[in-house]
Amino acid sequence: MAVVTMRELLESGVHFGHQTRRWNPKMKRFIFTERNGIYIIDLLQSLSYIDRAYEFVKETVAHGGTVMFVGTKKQAQEAIAEQATRVGMPYVNQRWLGGMLTNFSTVYKRLQRLKELEQIDFEDVAASGLTKKELLVLSREKAKLEKTLGGIREMQKVPSAVWIVDTKKEHIAVGEARKLNIPVVAILDTNCDPDEVDYKIPGNDDAIRSVTLLTRVIADAVAEGLISRSRVATGDKGEKAAGEPLAEWERDLLEGEKKADEAEVQTSAETEKVADAEQAEAPVAEAPVAEAPVAEAPVAEAPAADAEQA
Repeated sequence: MAVVTMRELLESGVHFGHQTRRWNPKMKRFIFTERNGIYIIDLLQSLSYIDRAYEFVKETVAHGGTVMFVGTKKQAQEAIAEQATRVGMPYVNQRWLGGMLTNFSTVYKRLQRLKELEQIDFEDVAASGLTKKELLVLSREKAKLEKTLGGIREMQKVPSAVWIVDTKKEHIAVGEARKLNIPVVAILDTNCDPDEVDYKIPGNDDAIRSVTLLTRVIADAVAEGLISRSRVATGDKGEKAAGEPLAEWERDLLEGEKKADEAEVQTSAETEKVADAEQAEAPVAEAPVAEAPVAEAPVAEAPAADAEQA
C-alpha cells in the first residue's frame, strides 16, 4: 500500500509552488510547469521522494534513533506539536534557539532547570518558603522555558535526524544539523535549496493542509519504526534489541497495534469456523437424495395388483 496517494497530495495543495519571480533555479528539475504566474511541482517525483524519506525515517527509528520535528511558522506549529507528541518525539514549534544542536550541553542544563521549576508548587506560598515576588519571578521563568524548550523536555541527546518545515525560515536549524552531520528530511518549496537537504520532499511548505499531510506521513514512519523496534525487543525475530528501551507512551502505542492484530485474528478464526460448520452440514442436506429408491418401491408392486384383478 502506498504511503500517500496522488489524490491526497492534490487535495492538500502539495503541488502549488511559489510565484515564478521567487524561485531557486536548483529546483527546476522538480517543477512540472508554470500556471498563472505560479510554479506547479511535479507530484510524481514527490511521491517517489516521499517513499524514500519514509523508509529512511522508519529504519532510523527502528534501530533506536530519534527524529526531531521542527516548524516554527504559524502554518506548521499545530501539526508539528500534534504529530510529534503522538509518536513521542521531540519538537520545536515556537522559536529555534541558536545552539539547540551544536551547544546541546548548555541547552540540557536549561532542561534540568525547567524540571526543577516544575517541582515547585506555586499555589502554596507557605510550603515553598519563598515570597510571592520570588514565586512570581520563578513562575515567569518556568513559562518562558516551557514555551521554548517544552517540546524537547525529554530529549537526552541530539537527534538522529530532523524533520524541517520550510528550510528558508529554519536555516539556523539546517545549518546546525549539517555541521553535526545529522540527516535533514524536509519539504522543499520552489524557493528552497535542495543541496541543503539529505532527504527532500518537493512540495508546498506554506499551506496548512500540505504541511499537516506531510508531517503526518513522517510521524507514521516513526510509528512504524517504533513497532519494528518493539518486535525485535520482544524477540519476534529471535534477536536482542540494539536500540533504546521503550518508554511508556511507546508501549501504549504498540499495545493499540497488538489489540488491532488480535481482533483481526479473532475475526478470521470465526470466519473459518463458520465455513467449517457449513461444510459439515452439507452431507445432511444431500441425505434425501440417497433415499430416492425407497420412494420408487410401490412402482415395483404394480404388476401384483394387476394379477389380483385378473
